[in-house]
Amino acid sequence: MAASHDNHLQGRVSVITGASSGNGAATARALAARGARVVLAARNADKLNTLITEIRDAGGTATARVTDVTRLGDVEGLMDFAAGKYGPVDHLVNNAGLMLFSKWPDRGIDDWDKMIDTNLGGYLHAISAVLPGMTARRSGHILNLSSVAGIRVGHASGVYSATKFFICGITDSLRQEVSITHGIQVSMISPGVIDTGWADKVSNAEGKQIAQDLNESAIHPDRVADAVVYALAQPADITVNDIVIHPTHQDW
Repeated sequence: MAASHDNHLQGRVSVITGASSGNGAATARALAARGARVVLAARNADKLNTLITEIRDAGGTATARVTDVTRLGDVEGLMDFAAGKYGPVDHLVNNAGLMLFSKWPDRGIDDWDKMIDTNLGGYLHAISAVLPGMTARRSGHILNLSSVAGIRVGHASGVYSATKFFICGITDSLRQEVSITHGIQVSMISPGVIDTGWADKVSNAEGKQIAQDLNESAIHPDRVADAVVYALAQPADITVNDIVIHPTHQDW
């Protein structure tokens, strides 16, 4: 896993939530390949350990901490762990999320609550935990994974889309407050349908069929990782505000 010595990722400390699979795992591999020291966070210890071994065997630098982003103490512990292992956190990739489909009359309250706790609470917890160090150093990069569902509401995705509209809102607010005043870069990636296994997690029967049909046009998580790498590799005086990436055949 050779890394270039003339890039802005070499030696950077990158914390990635939801790193055990999908976009998070692909991003971890891509950043490590370019010389970043990646700190992986997710709830599944076995998947984290497998990915660490893969990255290290390829010559990269990686460690992990089992983390539930819905718990603030877990996320604060993650940032302390990263700083103790490698030094101050340079990058936060806010990626942990749930995409669960259901129609409003089905009243999928359990799924709604899970998405609110993870997609909203998890992002806020990570931002809260990483921000003090970044503002003190007046440097760092926060990258939030959003979705095209945060631009246009899809079929049976009302609450999921709402969580992504929320991410758009907090990202823009962060840009206005901490980019201008503290020099912290704030970016957002808005993917379309990506083959991360998300469709298999939909429990609502009708929503599951809609998700599986939609997933037929999905593209590989590596394409999202490429976009993340591009955004994070920019020098400190440039911020990539948003990248929208989706399958050519996706119609929204």
